[in-house]
Amino acid sequence: MIRHSLTLLAAVAILSYLPGSAAVQTADEVVEKHLAAIGGRAALAKLTTRRAMGKVTITTPNGDISGPIEISGKAPNKTRAVMNLDMSALGLTDTMTLEQKFDGIAGWTLNSLQGDSPITGNQLENMRNGSFPSPLLTYKAAGSTLALLPRETVAGKEYLVLKLTPKAGSVVTMYFDPASYQLMRSTATVKSPELGDLEQVNEVSDYRDVGGIKVPFVVVNSNNLQRVTIRLDKVEHNVPMDDAIFAVKMPRP
Repeated sequence: MIRHSLTLLAAVAILSYLPGSAAVQTADEVVEKHLAAIGGRAALAKLTTRRAMGKVTITTPNGDISGPIEISGKAPNKTRAVMNLDMSALGLTDTMTLEQKFDGIAGWTLNSLQGDSPITGNQLENMRNGSFPSPLLTYKAAGSTLALLPRETVAGKEYLVLKLTPKAGSVVTMYFDPASYQLMRSTATVKSPELGDLEQVNEVSDYRDVGGIKVPFVVVNSNNLQRVTIRLDKVEHNVPMDDAIFAVKMPRP
């Protein structure tokens, strides 16, 4: 279970309409208003890297485990996430270090207690779709299609809804606040070889301005097996990052 926490996190890393208005929008209009709301195409295009640091809590049927997390992203689609988890709630004395890295082509999950494994299949396809800083900037060039769906109400709140269908990987349904055009939640079916199909829900909140770019500082990723909550303390843009930190390594002997 714990081995796959980071992979499930990676399943997918993705406006001025007034309620009651009769205006009809297209999917592209929603995308452009969303991009403008989080900083604008020009500013987003200048981002080369992002480093985020905070705390992660994984809620499982056997108890909660938590610890510091650092997430790095580099254009066009390299990612790395490292977490050090206090396992005492599960009766273990050792700290578990989980590291997931993707070099743009291949991915690997490194686990200090349970061993290492390559990321394959649907999960790898989803990582390849996760372009930095937003797949919505380049979805057409990537061969994905986008459709505007009817509005939906979730937990009493109405959302604008888009469906992103990539050439390969999971279809992602995205929910945008109709007033701010910020992305608030997304859903996708993630196919795990060990766990089967999992409906993954990603909810984001607490958007803050980081150098003119709006970034959510709270991310909650959940399915019917576990819930992962990330609360960021610090986000930096355009910091130097060596490609070596994303390089996929062979498993430890």
